[in-house]
Amino acid sequence: MQKLKQNLFLQVVLALILGVGLGLVFHDFALSLKPLGDGFISLIKMLIAPIVFCVVVLGIYGAQDIKKMGKVGAKTILYFELVTTVALAIGIFMAYVFKPGAGMNIDVSALDGKDLNTYMERAEHISSSTAFVLNIIPKTLFGAFSNGDILQILLIAVLFGVSMLLIPKKLADIVRTALEAFSEVFFKMMGLIIRLAPLGVLGSVAYTTAKFGLSSFAQLGYLVLLFYVTCILFVLFVLGAMLKIAGLNIFKFLNYFKAELSIVLGTASSDSVLPQIMQKLKKLGIKDSTVGLVIPTGYSFNLDGFSIYLTLAVIFIAQACNIELSMADLLSILLVSLITSKGAHGIPGSALVILAATLSVIPALPAIGLVLLLSVDWFIGIIRACTNLIGNCVAAVVIAHWEKDIDHAQAKHILNQPAPVEEASIADSQI
Repeated sequence: MQKLKQNLFLQVVLALILGVGLGLVFHDFALSLKPLGDGFISLIKMLIAPIVFCVVVLGIYGAQDIKKMGKVGAKTILYFELVTTVALAIGIFMAYVFKPGAGMNIDVSALDGKDLNTYMERAEHISSSTAFVLNIIPKTLFGAFSNGDILQILLIAVLFGVSMLLIPKKLADIVRTALEAFSEVFFKMMGLIIRLAPLGVLGSVAYTTAKFGLSSFAQLGYLVLLFYVTCILFVLFVLGAMLKIAGLNIFKFLNYFKAELSIVLGTASSDSVLPQIMQKLKKLGIKDSTVGLVIPTGYSFNLDGFSIYLTLAVIFIAQACNIELSMADLLSILLVSLITSKGAHGIPGSALVILAATLSVIPALPAIGLVLLLSVDWFIGIIRACTNLIGNCVAAVVIAHWEKDIDHAQAKHILNQPAPVEEASIADSQI
């Protein structure tokens, strides 16, 4: 019992099992638990904007070298685009090899599209590259923080951090001291909120189990299974190879982040563990400036799991509706997805919104086909969020390896420990 009180990982696992049980046995009561999950995620998202701002600004100022930050930033974006392209291509490959939507013979006119109105409206704002770029610029300085738009906050943070390097050091140090104090308070707040993770997981899992049950349509279940397998293979072989180049083992790496992954598994959101993974990456011996730049940027630009799902889902809809896609259509999907996937983070119902935006550029594909995915989006979101998280952690290691910003000996020492101290760090982490 004492171990359970101190071990957040075990608490989350127990909450997940209990949530499934409540969803199966006490249907109405389980549905009423939805606010627990929603409330937990809202508490987390409340702090994401100020935390990202403080971390990025302090990271840039701590580097004391604008050219260095520009160099790391360029390599980071290049890496993100390369890995995103691979993930999108893998989604296309798996969809055509295993054909998850073949045989469904869906009559598009019979689908109920009333639930899609909101997603389609949001998709209109991000369906073009021009709109996407303009959306990065906030209308007001504080508007970005109130909206929680990560890309806008990153833009403000980069400008703020670079500007600090250009003003007299005496003044800049005063600002840095203030930001460090605020940052410490924000991370203490996050530590308190993270202690509520078991309640959040309990509410989310109980509601989802009660609403959708343990079984779904066979074809949709096949899609979910295929996506899970694809993400696991991507993590083990593609990301595993990246880590191997950096001299680290993917299995030990996953074990090091098992507590954070357990929370993401229960909440289907990687936002809830942003501060913890940044802290643990720094403990691996990666410089603060590299972690502070790569991880927040990756939350919008390096969504590996989402990229796989994007192309897999688009082709699934085409197969389910008996629509043949040409090679030109596939290339269009690939190229457009490279842009639309960058706007996924921070948008309510982001996966469906970005899918709607992507479908809009292929006239042959009915956007109404998204109705097929509504009932399984939460289940898909679990592994999608985990893959995104792992991809960003691996990216930080790879970029640090390229820039010689990682202490390899320290990283291997920590990963080789039989029982890394992680559960306690979740509640007490600070950067």
